[in-house]
Order: sequence, then structure tokens, then C-alpha cells
Amino acid sequence: MNWRSATSVLEAKLGELVEPTQRDAGIDSESTSLADSLFERLSEAIVTGKFAPGSKLSEPRLASRYGVSRGPLREAIRRLEERKLVTRLPRQGVRVIVPSSAMAGELFRIREVLEGLAAREAARNATPEEVAELRNMLAAHAEALAGPDAMIYWQATANSDFHFKIARMSRSQHLFELLCGEYYTLFRLFRMRHRIVPGRAKRALIEHVRIVDAIEDADADLAELLMRRHIASARVGIESNEIRHGL
Repeated sequence: MNWRSATSVLEAKLGELVEPTQRDAGIDSESTSLADSLFERLSEAIVTGKFAPGSKLSEPRLASRYGVSRGPLREAIRRLEERKLVTRLPRQGVRVIVPSSAMAGELFRIREVLEGLAAREAARNATPEEVAELRNMLAAHAEALAGPDAMIYWQATANSDFHFKIARMSRSQHLFELLCGEYYTLFRLFRMRHRIVPGRAKRALIEHVRIVDAIEDADADLAELLMRRHIASARVGIESNEIRHGL
């Protein structure tokens, strides 16, 4: 065998080694993308109540329902555990968390501090364009409240979430990750429950408008104070509502 033939054989062998690796990388990427999609769909189902509190998440049933394999599904469920949306107990499997008044109180006290800080930083850093964007968002929310579902004032996605945008306007990456990362979906779950409190929806909109006024005036102290009062009011509303209903 001459050197050209030997080189060709070596290249062929290397190709056999490289191609499976590339294929595997493509498969891994596809699996990760599917897990991302499943996590979002399962999270939304929990937040909106399609999966009731305490209900069991059966892997075979979910795999059949969503037409997926067990691998991406298990990864999605693992992420739900990380976000505190489900629990895994011996002999009980994976179950959706059962929100409690005590849990709501703890989370909302944390939110009060963090979101107060976010509003303070937003007052220092927000641009006129960002303030205008907030006002446009609140105008859309006001229009929604004028409709038949006026009791419902719940921002379903990050793009229409007042609190998400305030956190982003703070220009603090660590603060943003605390509010809009690990605990974001759990916060949304409790806010979803809070929307049933009579009269709270319209009151929340008024409070949001006042917070934007303070941000536009670059009044950091007032923005923080108003945001903290806003979150505290939400906490009291949830706790009172759950006590009335024996939850």
C-alpha cells in the first residue's frame, strides 16, 4: 500500500469516528429542545390549573399525551422539581405542589424585598422609551379589565408581565435572575390564585400606574415603597382569601 492509499484509509477511519459524534450532537440538541418545550408546556399546565394541585404526573401518560419519549420528559420533570412546581415522594411519585397560605406568605415576603429593590433600580436606570412601553402595556391591561373577564388581571407571558419588565429595567442581572429565573413560575402560580380575589384586579392596575409614575419621576425611594406596598397587599389578599375558603 502506497502513502496515498494509506492516507485515504486513515481519512475514512477518521470520518467514521467523527460522523457519529456529529450525529449524536444533533440528537442531543434535538432532545434538549424538546425538553425545553415540554418544560414550558408542563409549567403552563400547572400554573393555569390544568394539572390540579396534588395531582400525580405519570410518565407513561404524559409521554402518550404529548407524543414524546421518556428521556426529554424526565428532563422536563427534573426542571419542574428545580422550580419547586412538583415534588417527588417515595411510593407516591411526582405530584404537583399544593400551594398553602404559609408558602404564599414566605414567597411574597421575599418578593416584597426583591421587587422593591428592582423598582428602586428601575427608577434610576429606566429610559423614556421603557417608561412609554410600560404605559402602553398598562393601557392594554386597562382595556382587558374593561372586558367581560374584568376580575382577571394576570399577565400570562413575560412580554406582558409588568413585574418581569420592571426587573429587566433594573439593569441588575443577579436581581433579574432571582426574580425571573428559578422562582418566576412559582410566583406566577400564586399570582394566578390571587386573581380570584374580588376587586383586587382593578386595584393592582392602579398600583402599577403609581409605580410607573414614580419610575418616570426617577423617585427611587417612592418607587421602592410603592412596589413593596403593592406586593404586601397582594400577600394579604391571598392569605385572607385562603383563610375564608379554609385553605
